[in-house]
Amino acid sequence: MTARRFRRAAALILLLPVLAACAVAPATGRTIFTGGLTPEKEAALGFKEDKKVQKEFGGAYDDPALARYVSSLGKLLARTSEMPDLAFTFTVLDSPIVNAFALPGGYVYVTRGLLALADDEAELAGVLAHEIGHVTARHTAERYGHTILAQGGALGAGLLLGGEAADIAGTGAMLFVRSWSRDQEHEADLLGVRYLSRVGYRPQAMASFLTRLQAHSRLEAEIQGRPGKADEFSLLQTHPRTAERIELAIRAAGAKPVADPLIARDLYLGKVDGLLYGDDPKQGVIRGRRFLHPDLRFAFEVPDGFHLLNGPKQVAARGPEGAAIVFDRAPKGAGVSITDYLIRDWAKDATLRDVETITVNGLAAATAQTRVRGRQGTLDFRLVAIQDDADSVYRFRFVSPPKLTGALAEGFKRTTYSFHRLSPGEAAQIKPRRLHLYRVRPGDTLSGISGRMAFESYRLQRFLVLNGLNEKDLIRPGRTVKIVTE
Repeated sequence: MTARRFRRAAALILLLPVLAACAVAPATGRTIFTGGLTPEKEAALGFKEDKKVQKEFGGAYDDPALARYVSSLGKLLARTSEMPDLAFTFTVLDSPIVNAFALPGGYVYVTRGLLALADDEAELAGVLAHEIGHVTARHTAERYGHTILAQGGALGAGLLLGGEAADIAGTGAMLFVRSWSRDQEHEADLLGVRYLSRVGYRPQAMASFLTRLQAHSRLEAEIQGRPGKADEFSLLQTHPRTAERIELAIRAAGAKPVADPLIARDLYLGKVDGLLYGDDPKQGVIRGRRFLHPDLRFAFEVPDGFHLLNGPKQVAARGPEGAAIVFDRAPKGAGVSITDYLIRDWAKDATLRDVETITVNGLAAATAQTRVRGRQGTLDFRLVAIQDDADSVYRFRFVSPPKLTGALAEGFKRTTYSFHRLSPGEAAQIKPRRLHLYRVRPGDTLSGISGRMAFESYRLQRFLVLNGLNEKDLIRPGRTVKIVTE
C-alpha cells in the first residue's frame, strides 16, 4: 500500500466513529453530530434528570386537575409532531419563577409562575409547542455532540465503544440550563408554529406571550433595583428570542392562516383561578423587606435598600454596590457549641477577627468578621450563626465592599436582632398569595382594581403586567382580569 493510500485509509478509519455518531433529526431533516447520544440514551438521561429537576424547582405543583389539563394540551401538540410515538411527559413545577424548558426523551416543564403570566390557552400552547420543538429537533443531542467535539472526542469514543450511560447522565444539568443557540431557537420556533397550526391555534400567540414575558422581566428587574438587568429575571437567558424573530419564524414556516383559531381564554383562566402565586409558604414567604417561614416558625427583616430573593436552598438579599445578605440553615454536630461551630466548622479556612458570643432574642449565637480577596475584588464578611436545635443552625452572611462596611454595619446588626421565633398563632396567620379572577364592573378603573393586589408596592405595575395592559388601556365592563390576593 502506498503512503497516500495508507493515509486515506487511516483517515476513513478515524472518520468512522464520527459518522456513527451522526443522526438525522426527525423534525428538521438535518444531519447532526450527537456524540453517540442515541434516542434510547436520551430517554434514559431524561428519566434520570427528571428527578433532579423536580427537586431543584420545588417538585410538581400539587393540583391534579391543572396537571391533567397541561398534560393533555401538551400531548395533543406532541401528537402532531414528527415523533408522535414518543412518550412525552409534561410537568407543572411548583416554582414562582417564569420558566419553561425540556429535557431529552420528551420531558417538558412549565412553572406555575409561567401559567400565572399566560393569558389564554393559545399562549400556553405556544410555550409547549416551542419546547416540543427542542425535543423533536434533538437539540440536546446536538449540544452534547458539540461538547464531545470540544473535548477532543475522547468521551464520544468511549460512548461509541460502549461507555457507561453514567457518562452521559453526568452532563445532564449542563445540557439543559445553558442557553440555546439562536439557530436552535429559530428551529424550535419554526416547529412550534407548525404544531400550533396543525392543532388550530394562532401562531402569533407565541409572540404575544413573549411580549408579556419581556414586560414581566423589566418589572422584576426594576423591583429588585436592577432596571438594566432585565434578562437576569427572565427565561430569555436560556431562550434568547424576541417577538420580531418569532414573526420571522411564522413567515418562514409558511403556515397557512388558521381560520377561526383557538384561543380558549375563558377556559384557561378558569383552570388557573386559585393558582398559588409567588412563594409557597412551605418554603417561606417574602413580605416587603421581611422573610417569614410559617413551617419552621421564624422571621427576620433586611435593611432598607435590600431586595429579598427566595430560593430552594437559601434566601438572598441584594443591596447597593454589590452588598448582599445570604441566609440559610445548616446541620451542626450535637454537643458542639455555637462559637466552636462558627470557628471550626463553618469558617475553618478563614482568618476571623472580633469573634463574639451573643444572644439573639433568647437564642444562643456567635458572630465574627473576615475579609476575603477574590476575583470580584475585596469583600468584608460579617458571619452570624444562630442556634436552632441541637443538630442545626441558622446562618447569616453579611457581605459588603469595604467602603460601605461602616455605613451598612448598623443595618446588618438590626437584621441579626430582627431574627425571632414565630408563635403558632403568628405562623397560622401567614397566608399564601393566590391568583383570582375579577370581572370588571361599570365605573371600575385600573388604579381601583389594582388596589386589590396583595402587595406593598408596585400594585398598579404588577396588575398591568399580569394582564398585558398599559396605563392608557380602557377595560370594558364584563371583562375578566387576574388579580393576586391573600
